[in-house]
Amino acid sequence: MNKKNIIKILIMVVVLSGLGFLGYYQYSFDQKIQNQLNAASSTFSQKISDIETILLAAQEKNTTLADALAAAKEKADSLDSQFKSVNKNVSNLEKITKTDPELLQKYSKIFFLNENYVPLDLTNIPTEYTFNKDKIYKIHSEIWPHLEDMLKDAKQEGLSLQIISAFRSFTEQAQLKGVYTVTYGAGSANQFSADQGYSEHQLGTTVDFTNPTVADTFSGFSKSPEYAWLKENAYKYGFILSYPEINSSYQFEPWHWRFVGISLAKDLHKSGKNFYDLTQREIDDYIVNLFD
Repeated sequence: MNKKNIIKILIMVVVLSGLGFLGYYQYSFDQKIQNQLNAASSTFSQKISDIETILLAAQEKNTTLADALAAAKEKADSLDSQFKSVNKNVSNLEKITKTDPELLQKYSKIFFLNENYVPLDLTNIPTEYTFNKDKIYKIHSEIWPHLEDMLKDAKQEGLSLQIISAFRSFTEQAQLKGVYTVTYGAGSANQFSADQGYSEHQLGTTVDFTNPTVADTFSGFSKSPEYAWLKENAYKYGFILSYPEINSSYQFEPWHWRFVGISLAKDLHKSGKNFYDLTQREIDDYIVNLFD
């Protein structure tokens, strides 16, 4: 065998060896890749399983959290409701302490106001609403807005409500009762005029109405359109007729109207009852809303 053939054989052996090595290497490489893929697949599957477990746990946790949040909200709402209730009670208590309890007392031969009692705040009634333009008429300052609204609304409907009497002091009531007693006699005067200390006028919550036709005699006011309007509408402004046709205090006084607050006035109108039909305890419940 010549040298040239030997070289060819050696080259073929090297090539075949190389190919064998490459084949083995390829096989080994493929096997390694496969093993890595299998390991990665297994790891991936485990990760998926772990994630599912975490999601389930999170879902359960979220449900528990949702329940907790719902319970917390319910408790918060309850506390808020309680707070509002307490706050309202505190506000009501404050209103009660600032409101003169005398303003809803039953006078007219029942309760007594001493000679020193005067409402804390009185305001003058404009002369456009009064009968005697030269006289000063006063009303409780908190009541004036309600009275003014009523007078304005009556005027818009073509009526002429005029105030002929409003706040009267203890002394003024004594003087007036003295005049009535002299003029009509004690028996007759007691039927339509309160003694000093028993008059609703001393509270500053009460007015007597007239109109230009009736003037200062009061005669015929019960037949006037003004009286008819008051019967239908005065309660909307917080005023009630103290002495209707049937009452145990005085004779029928269609001109005499007392402010008791819109809430009480509406309830009296709805029930058809008179102020003096209620017990003082029932009336006292309305003191908190007197000026609302």
